[in-house]
Amino acid sequence: MKKVLMLLANGVEPMEMAAFTDVLGWADLLGDEKVELVMAALRPEITSTFGLVIRPNRLLAHLDLDEFDALALPGGFEPSGFYEEALSEPFLATIRHFVDADKIIASVCVSSLCLGRAGVLLNRNATIYHQIGGRRKQQLIETGARFIDQPLVLDGKIITSSGPGTASEVAFLLVELLTSQNNAQNIRTIMRFPTPDAQWYATPQVS
Repeated sequence: MKKVLMLLANGVEPMEMAAFTDVLGWADLLGDEKVELVMAALRPEITSTFGLVIRPNRLLAHLDLDEFDALALPGGFEPSGFYEEALSEPFLATIRHFVDADKIIASVCVSSLCLGRAGVLLNRNATIYHQIGGRRKQQLIETGARFIDQPLVLDGKIITSSGPGTASEVAFLLVELLTSQNNAQNIRTIMRFPTPDAQWYATPQVS
Protein backbone atom coordinates (compact mmCIF):
# COMPACT_ATOMS: atom_id res chain seq x y z
CA MET A 1 0.00 0.00 0.00
CA LYS A 2 1.12 3.54 -0.78
CA LYS A 3 0.39 6.43 1.54
CA VAL A 4 0.09 10.06 0.42
CA LEU A 5 -0.01 13.16 2.60
CA MET A 6 -2.07 16.04 1.19
CA LEU A 7 -1.08 19.17 3.05
CA LEU A 8 -3.78 21.85 3.10
CA ALA A 9 -3.33 25.55 3.81
CA ASN A 10 -6.11 27.95 4.65
CA GLY A 11 -7.31 29.43 1.34
CA VAL A 12 -6.70 26.22 -0.62
CA GLU A 13 -8.46 25.92 -3.98
CA PRO A 14 -11.22 23.25 -3.82
CA MET A 15 -10.77 21.97 -7.39
CA GLU A 16 -7.07 21.36 -6.86
CA MET A 17 -7.72 19.52 -3.62
CA ALA A 18 -10.58 17.49 -5.15
CA ALA A 19 -8.40 16.22 -7.99
CA PHE A 20 -6.20 14.41 -5.48
CA THR A 21 -9.09 13.13 -3.36
CA ASP A 22 -10.97 11.75 -6.37
CA VAL A 23 -8.16 10.32 -8.50
CA LEU A 24 -6.36 8.78 -5.55
CA GLY A 25 -9.69 7.61 -4.14
CA TRP A 26 -10.54 5.78 -7.37
CA ALA A 27 -7.03 4.34 -7.45
CA ASP A 28 -7.46 3.06 -3.89
CA LEU A 29 -10.81 1.42 -4.70
CA LEU A 30 -10.15 0.05 -8.18
CA GLY A 31 -6.43 0.19 -8.83
CA ASP A 32 -3.70 -2.44 -8.74
CA GLU A 33 -2.41 -1.19 -5.39
CA LYS A 34 -4.09 0.48 -2.43
CA VAL A 35 -3.41 4.22 -2.12
CA GLU A 36 -4.30 5.88 1.17
CA LEU A 37 -4.70 9.67 1.17
CA VAL A 38 -4.34 11.53 4.46
CA MET A 39 -5.44 15.19 4.53
CA ALA A 40 -3.65 17.31 7.10
CA ALA A 41 -3.42 20.99 8.05
CA LEU A 42 -1.97 23.22 10.74
CA ARG A 43 -5.33 23.53 12.49
CA PRO A 44 -8.54 21.50 12.84
CA GLU A 45 -10.59 23.65 10.45
CA ILE A 46 -9.69 25.72 7.40
CA THR A 47 -11.66 27.69 4.84
CA SER A 48 -11.07 27.24 1.11
CA THR A 49 -10.69 29.94 -1.50
CA PHE A 50 -14.43 30.05 -2.16
CA GLY A 51 -15.69 29.62 1.39
CA LEU A 52 -15.90 25.85 1.70
CA VAL A 53 -15.16 24.86 5.30
CA ILE A 54 -12.79 21.87 5.49
CA ARG A 55 -11.98 19.68 8.45
CA PRO A 56 -8.81 17.73 7.60
CA ASN A 57 -8.28 14.19 8.89
CA ARG A 58 -5.16 15.03 10.88
CA LEU A 59 -3.01 17.84 12.22
CA LEU A 60 0.45 18.12 10.67
CA ALA A 61 2.09 18.32 14.09
CA HIS A 62 0.73 14.86 14.99
CA LEU A 63 2.08 13.02 11.93
CA ASP A 64 5.12 10.84 11.40
CA LEU A 65 6.23 12.01 7.95
CA ASP A 66 8.33 8.89 7.44
CA GLU A 67 5.12 6.88 7.06
CA PHE A 68 4.30 8.57 3.75
CA ASP A 69 5.44 7.80 0.21
CA ALA A 70 4.49 11.13 -1.37
CA LEU A 71 3.37 14.68 -0.63
CA ALA A 72 0.49 16.39 -2.48
CA LEU A 73 0.23 20.18 -2.44
CA PRO A 74 -2.83 21.90 -3.91
CA GLY A 75 -2.52 25.65 -4.42
CA GLY A 76 -4.73 28.54 -3.40
CA PHE A 77 -5.43 32.28 -3.58
CA GLU A 78 -3.48 35.10 -1.96
CA PRO A 79 -6.61 37.14 -1.01
CA SER A 80 -7.87 34.08 0.89
CA GLY A 81 -4.70 33.95 2.98
CA PHE A 82 -3.17 30.92 1.26
CA TYR A 83 0.45 32.05 1.50
CA GLU A 84 0.24 32.83 5.20
CA GLU A 85 0.21 29.10 5.95
CA ALA A 86 1.59 27.67 2.72
CA LEU A 87 4.85 29.63 3.12
CA SER A 88 5.08 29.07 6.87
CA GLU A 89 8.00 27.13 8.32
CA PRO A 90 5.94 23.98 9.16
CA PHE A 91 4.93 23.72 5.48
CA LEU A 92 8.43 24.43 4.17
CA ALA A 93 10.02 21.99 6.63
CA THR A 94 7.61 19.28 5.47
CA ILE A 95 8.59 19.87 1.85
CA ARG A 96 12.29 19.64 2.71
CA HIS A 97 11.67 16.40 4.61
CA PHE A 98 10.14 14.73 1.55
CA VAL A 99 12.87 15.96 -0.77
CA ASP A 100 15.62 14.87 1.62
CA ALA A 101 13.97 11.44 1.80
CA ASP A 102 13.89 11.28 -2.04
CA LYS A 103 10.10 10.97 -2.11
CA ILE A 104 7.57 12.26 -4.64
CA ILE A 105 6.11 15.75 -4.34
CA ALA A 106 3.09 16.62 -6.50
CA SER A 107 2.22 20.33 -6.54
CA VAL A 108 -0.48 22.24 -8.38
CA CYS A 109 -0.49 25.84 -9.60
CA VAL A 110 1.09 28.34 -7.19
CA SER A 111 2.10 25.69 -4.64
CA SER A 112 5.32 25.38 -6.65
CA LEU A 113 6.24 28.71 -5.06
CA CYS A 114 6.19 26.86 -1.73
CA LEU A 115 8.73 24.41 -3.14
CA GLY A 116 10.88 27.28 -4.31
CA ARG A 117 10.74 29.06 -0.94
CA ALA A 118 11.66 25.76 0.73
CA GLY A 119 14.86 25.85 -1.32
CA VAL A 120 14.29 22.61 -3.21
CA LEU A 121 13.96 23.96 -6.78
CA LEU A 122 17.47 25.35 -7.21
CA ASN A 123 18.56 24.57 -10.79
CA ARG A 124 15.45 22.42 -11.29
CA ASN A 125 12.82 22.72 -14.02
CA ALA A 126 9.44 23.89 -12.71
CA THR A 127 6.34 25.79 -13.69
CA ILE A 128 3.74 27.95 -11.96
CA TYR A 129 0.58 29.89 -12.75
CA HIS A 130 1.81 32.55 -15.18
CA GLN A 131 -0.36 35.49 -16.12
CA ILE A 132 0.45 38.55 -18.22
CA GLY A 133 3.00 40.56 -16.27
CA GLY A 134 4.68 37.45 -14.92
CA ARG A 135 4.60 38.12 -11.17
CA ARG A 136 4.41 34.47 -10.08
CA LYS A 137 6.90 33.43 -12.76
CA GLN A 138 9.39 35.98 -11.46
CA GLN A 139 8.85 34.88 -7.87
CA LEU A 140 9.57 31.28 -8.89
CA ILE A 141 12.71 32.22 -10.82
CA GLU A 142 13.97 34.18 -7.82
CA THR A 143 14.07 30.91 -5.85
CA GLY A 144 16.57 29.47 -8.34
CA ALA A 145 14.15 27.44 -10.44
CA ARG A 146 14.26 27.22 -14.23
CA PHE A 147 10.78 28.29 -15.38
CA ILE A 148 9.33 26.00 -18.06
CA ASP A 149 6.16 27.34 -19.67
CA GLN A 150 4.30 24.05 -19.92
CA PRO A 151 1.15 22.77 -18.17
CA LEU A 152 2.99 19.98 -16.37
CA VAL A 153 6.68 19.69 -15.50
CA LEU A 154 8.39 16.67 -13.93
CA ASP A 155 11.95 17.09 -12.66
CA GLY A 156 13.18 14.01 -10.85
CA LYS A 157 10.45 13.26 -8.32
CA ILE A 158 9.01 16.78 -8.21
CA ILE A 159 5.84 17.59 -10.18
CA THR A 160 4.79 21.20 -10.76
CA SER A 161 1.89 22.50 -12.83
CA SER A 162 0.38 25.70 -14.17
CA GLY A 163 -3.15 25.99 -12.81
CA PRO A 164 -6.37 24.39 -11.52
CA GLY A 165 -7.08 22.81 -14.91
CA THR A 166 -3.92 20.72 -14.58
CA ALA A 167 -4.77 19.27 -11.17
CA SER A 168 -6.21 15.99 -12.43
CA GLU A 169 -3.16 15.44 -14.65
CA VAL A 170 -0.90 15.99 -11.64
CA ALA A 171 -2.94 13.43 -9.70
CA PHE A 172 -2.76 10.84 -12.51
CA LEU A 173 0.99 11.35 -12.81
CA LEU A 174 1.27 10.88 -9.05
CA VAL A 175 -0.59 7.56 -9.31
CA GLU A 176 1.72 6.53 -12.16
CA LEU A 177 4.86 7.32 -10.16
CA LEU A 178 3.52 5.56 -7.06
CA THR A 179 2.27 2.44 -8.86
CA SER A 180 2.59 2.05 -12.65
CA GLN A 181 1.73 3.67 -15.94
CA ASN A 182 -0.75 0.91 -16.74
CA ASN A 183 -2.53 1.38 -13.42
CA ALA A 184 -2.77 5.16 -13.88
CA GLN A 185 -4.10 4.71 -17.42
CA ASN A 186 -6.72 2.22 -16.23
CA ILE A 187 -7.94 4.62 -13.53
CA ARG A 188 -8.09 7.40 -16.13
CA THR A 189 -10.18 5.19 -18.41
CA ILE A 190 -12.70 4.08 -15.80
CA MET A 191 -13.06 7.69 -14.59
CA ARG A 192 -13.72 8.76 -18.23
CA PHE A 193 -10.87 11.26 -18.28
CA PRO A 194 -9.47 11.89 -21.77
CA THR A 195 -5.73 11.69 -22.32
CA PRO A 196 -4.33 15.09 -23.37
CA ASP A 197 -2.64 15.19 -26.77
CA ALA A 198 0.99 16.20 -27.30
CA GLN A 199 0.00 19.77 -28.12
CA TRP A 200 -1.58 20.24 -24.68
CA TYR A 201 1.69 19.38 -22.97
CA ALA A 202 3.57 21.97 -25.06
CA THR A 203 1.07 24.85 -24.86
CA PRO A 204 2.43 28.04 -23.23
CA GLN A 205 0.17 29.92 -20.81
CA VAL A 206 0.67 33.38 -22.31
CA SER A 207 1.10 33.66 -26.08
